[in-house]
This record gives sequence, structure tokens and C-alpha cells, in this order.
Amino acid sequence: MANYFAMFLVAMTAITGVIWAIDAWLFAPKRKAMALEERKAILGDNTITELAGEDADPYLPALVDNAKQFFPIFALVMVFRSFLYEPFQIPSGSMMPTLLVGDFILVEKFSYGIKDPIFRTKLIETGEPKRGDVAVFKFPKDPNIDFIKRIIGLPGDKIVYRNKQLYITEACDVQQPCPTEKAVKQIFSGRTDYISRGVYLEEYTEDLGNKQHSLLRNPRAIDATARYEPVQPGTAINEWIVPAESYFAMGDNRDNSEDGRYWGFIPEANLVGEAVLIWVSFEFDRVPEDLVPTWVPSGIRFERSGSIN
Repeated sequence: MANYFAMFLVAMTAITGVIWAIDAWLFAPKRKAMALEERKAILGDNTITELAGEDADPYLPALVDNAKQFFPIFALVMVFRSFLYEPFQIPSGSMMPTLLVGDFILVEKFSYGIKDPIFRTKLIETGEPKRGDVAVFKFPKDPNIDFIKRIIGLPGDKIVYRNKQLYITEACDVQQPCPTEKAVKQIFSGRTDYISRGVYLEEYTEDLGNKQHSLLRNPRAIDATARYEPVQPGTAINEWIVPAESYFAMGDNRDNSEDGRYWGFIPEANLVGEAVLIWVSFEFDRVPEDLVPTWVPSGIRFERSGSIN
């Protein structure tokens, strides 16, 4: 389950905090008073009013001692991971060339609102996804799985994907003239070294208006329209109208990505955050016959560290 670790952090923060608080309120004063009386008796000095350091509480239980030490750690990690940044590992090639298998990224959790770490109820509005954002979200078909894709369509947009070309009709504001369908500009960059099904993939630069990014296309792949999400009323098989409080996302590896074309839209409540940084990137080129396990990195791609476009 995707939020097991969040539940663990919340639970351990609460448990250690409660143990520490109850001891400080009920038991620590009694132990310290007993230790002070014992020290007065040993030294024969009734003028001592306070002990310092370990002498002040020599009978501190190990459970309480551990709780005092671990509470700040659990609390700090919980706050950082739940409300600020969370690390993720890229497990597939659906976002190539932007993200590769072995990339470790940071996701900015407060980009799309501050949410509680367990039930994911939005507590504070901080922003909304922008077209072109690389977003992490709970997979609509199984919220226990985290997905990462690029936001293509905003609420009210009409998205068309035809012959590997993306078309967008932006949401119509009744106060202004409705926009017309626009082909998203794609500039051919050349053939790459990436191979899929025996074919070298081609790289394009796509311009979504406020953000440019690279994408891959397989020149021989045929759009799998038969697997596209069931047709909405009034649309064709390769058209999608984004509902309110929802988003449409696609992978940058267009012919090798299970994205919104196949399962629909991302509810706003499923958003986790925006992927903003690759902090380290490992190569995993080992084969099962190697003596070293395949999960052990074979190298580090230092040149990939940096912000995500």
C-alpha cells in the first residue's frame, strides 16, 4: 500500500510523543524529586535544590529515553516527507527521455495543496497543476500505486491525439471567445540510441505553451486506439474532454506509456505533487548471470542530476 510508510511515520511520531509527554507530566517529576532527596542524604547537604544532566533523572526508563530520542527524528521526517518533499524512484521507461529507470527524484508535496498524510484531505490551498508539469499521483484504477506522467489537459480542455500529434482546445471561458483547436508544436530533434521493439526511437521537442520538453516516438508503432478509454458522449475514439477537478496526463515515451489514453483522468484528490529534481541517477545494467545481484547499481549517471523540465 502506497501510504504504509506515511502511516508508520504518523504512528511512531504519535507513540513516541505520547510516551514522552505522559512521562514528563506524571512520572519524571517524581523520579527527579526522589533522586534529589537521595543525593541530599548521601552528601548530607540539604541546601541542594537542583540536579543537572543525568544526575537529575538517573532512573529514566529505557522506553522513555528511546522515545525522547526518536520523537524529534520521526516528527522531522514526517513533516518533511508529508508536507515538503518526498523521494521516489523511477521504475519504468514511460517518461523517457525526461526520466530514466534508476532516476531518484524529489516530489514537491506542497505544489498542489497541503494534505494530511493519511486520508489525503486538502488542508491548505497552495496551487494547481500547470500544463506541462511532471506530476506524481495515485493511479485512479488503484490508489495504492503511485504513477508519474506529464499534465497535458486541464479541467475543461479538449484533448485530441491523432497520428502521434497532440491537439488541444483550451477550456472555454463564457466571458471570452472560445479558442479553436491547436496542434501542439513538435520539432524533430533526430533519431536516438533508445530502441523499442527493434526500432530506434525518434526524439521531438514539444511546446506546451509555458513549458518545452523532449518526447520519444516510435515511427513504426501504430496508435493502440482499440485500448483507449471508452468514448465520452460527443467525442471520437481519440478525443477526451477533461472533467471539472480532473486532469489528463500522458507519458513522454508516447508509444510506450500506460497513461490517460488508456485509463482516463486524474481526479484532483489523487495528486501527490510535482516532480522537481533528480537528486541521483543509477544505472542497472546487470544480468541475472552476474555474481552481483541485479538490484545493485552498476554505475552513477552524474550528468542527470538537476531540475526536471
